[in-house]
Amino acid sequence: MPNSPFHPLHCPNISLPAEFTFPFHYIPHPLCLNAAQQVFDYVSNQQDFEHDFGIKHHVEGVNVGKMFGVLVVKNAEGSIGFFAAFSGKLAGTQSLPFFVPPIVNLTHEESFYRKKEQQLNEYNTLISKTENNENYLTLCKNLSKESETMNTELSAMRATLKTEKAKRDAMRAEAQKTLSPQEYAALWETLKRESLQQQYAYKQRRAQWLSKITELQAQVDRYNTHIQQLKTERREKSEALQQEIFSQYTFLNARGERKSLNEIFTGTAPAGAGECAAPKLLNYAYSHGYKPLAMAEFWWGQSPASEVRRHKLFYPACKSKCEPILGFMLQGLQVEKNPLLEELASQKTVKILYDDDDLVIINKPPGMLSVPGNVEAESAYSYLQKLYNGGIFVVHRLDMATSGILIFSKNAHTSRSLQEQFSERRVKKRYIALLQGIITEHEGKIDFPLRPDLDNRPQQILCYDYGKQAITSWKVVERGENTTKIHFYPHTGRTHQLRVHAAHKAGLNAPIVGDDLYGTKADRLYLHAEYIEFEHPISKKRVHFFCKAEF
Repeated sequence: MPNSPFHPLHCPNISLPAEFTFPFHYIPHPLCLNAAQQVFDYVSNQQDFEHDFGIKHHVEGVNVGKMFGVLVVKNAEGSIGFFAAFSGKLAGTQSLPFFVPPIVNLTHEESFYRKKEQQLNEYNTLISKTENNENYLTLCKNLSKESETMNTELSAMRATLKTEKAKRDAMRAEAQKTLSPQEYAALWETLKRESLQQQYAYKQRRAQWLSKITELQAQVDRYNTHIQQLKTERREKSEALQQEIFSQYTFLNARGERKSLNEIFTGTAPAGAGECAAPKLLNYAYSHGYKPLAMAEFWWGQSPASEVRRHKLFYPACKSKCEPILGFMLQGLQVEKNPLLEELASQKTVKILYDDDDLVIINKPPGMLSVPGNVEAESAYSYLQKLYNGGIFVVHRLDMATSGILIFSKNAHTSRSLQEQFSERRVKKRYIALLQGIITEHEGKIDFPLRPDLDNRPQQILCYDYGKQAITSWKVVERGENTTKIHFYPHTGRTHQLRVHAAHKAGLNAPIVGDDLYGTKADRLYLHAEYIEFEHPISKKRVHFFCKAEF
């Protein structure tokens, strides 16, 4: 059929997957790699659309890449092929040849969205016209100017009143010494009348000013009220449109059941929900009778300024938008188990490095939580709680994927002391990491702020507006063929700080080997907390501990 989004795959030597991809933690299936390569070739050579992914003409914050996805499927005749999709819009549209169509085409000229969007644009135009009305701007300018003049004049009058009062007080004090009681009483009455007259003049002038300012403010407020009313109406229509969009976005699952965004999300669905590649692909496959076999999503082009995205690398589905949707859409499919849960459930050896009456220091293996999480799995904390029959306090943490030195205290006093040392940055830490790529410089410092990616937790992004300061010093240990072993010295303790500082182009631009969030998955994350130094809370002596990495 012409312009069919079904693209055949000829891979006779590749076995079909036994289970569908777990979309939030996966290694791309060979069939998906084959399909992705066809998308690479198409995007590189196509003439169906014009879009600069920032590869040839990169302009910071303007030309950026796009997330694509492939879904390997089997049709009714048993043929194997794939569908491709892109997230959001591409080249200003939601629908392009080669790719599956959107679940709801909001960019179509006849769509309900276009008509409602025009209404919102009319509100924007009217608000802008009112805010820039010449009479309104003149009134605002006059109000500001007259208010400033009033404050200046009244302030000067109050200063004069204060000066005159001081003079009268001095005259009374002097007169009391030199005048008779009758003369003093007469002078006191004269000075009192003078005071009352000056105060009356001030009140009169103040009343005149307030009357003038009130009238100007009333004229300005009439415009402000109208503007606020327009903004309220625009917001209400925008919210109504968003709800209409949510009701239009309905999704199928493998059982043939259908739900809208409003039914899938317990609260308000995030903007853009349903526009990612994965929901588009699955919905099209279910709607047209194809059996999904495997999927993968990859980035094409330049990374956004704040995020870590690498050209042609594969990424898990996003959390905030896709996790609830895919949780419904995958029902009825035989899906791989979450490898993260299997890793958590596997037996891991905790090595005790130091143990006394006040603290215990361990070598946490990779793949073990520092403290209990949302899943039932043994953590370093729960392991020690059982080993010591309770009485263990958490002092600091390591990422689940990170191995190395982890400190726990055995009493509240020790816990408070150590936490104070961490917060006051009196604890010296050193990590060792293996980076993917060659770092040419010998040492340096990385300093840019981080905050959580609200659409894709637990990932962190660079953010100068709302991020928290994150500082890391580093020094090269040795260089391999295409890797660099490096020491990290964190001065702050932000979530994923070392991982983002390594991977982001504003940092070393070289992800840690095995970092499936900011780089490429491997047998483990090659990051290890190998050294720590602090003051022992009881002996008050500086102590240090070293634990060699297994890589």
